[in-house]
Amino acid sequence: MRGLWMIGGVALLTGCISSPSLNGTMGAPSFASLQQMCSAQTVDYGNDAQNVYTTLFDAYVANRRGKLSKEDYCAFQTSLAQRYTAQGTSTDPQVRNQWVSFFIDQRAKALSWRAAADPTLRAG
Repeated sequence: MRGLWMIGGVALLTGCISSPSLNGTMGAPSFASLQQMCSAQTVDYGNDAQNVYTTLFDAYVANRRGKLSKEDYCAFQTSLAQRYTAQGTSTDPQVRNQWVSFFIDQRAKALSWRAAADPTLRAG
């Protein structure tokens, strides 16, 4: 249950920042398109899809603005997919919480990359 609350908290925080829909919106690629930048296969993130999409989108913005290489973006995306597959789909609450903890760290990393590349996030 703790994991769901933490993901909900991340969702609330990311709601303060523009969150495009999974299908893409004005200038934002769809979730599937972002995943296919690095691999032909896409991952079904279930209930975590919107949060993962927002995280990948932030990393994508950093990539598009030259602050994150495509190799680093793809490595980031691959690490999310691997950890989600190993832990995020688990029915064991402790294992699921490991995914949530990992994901929150990755979310913060993606936000910092985007903030370094997107001046609208640095405005005070």
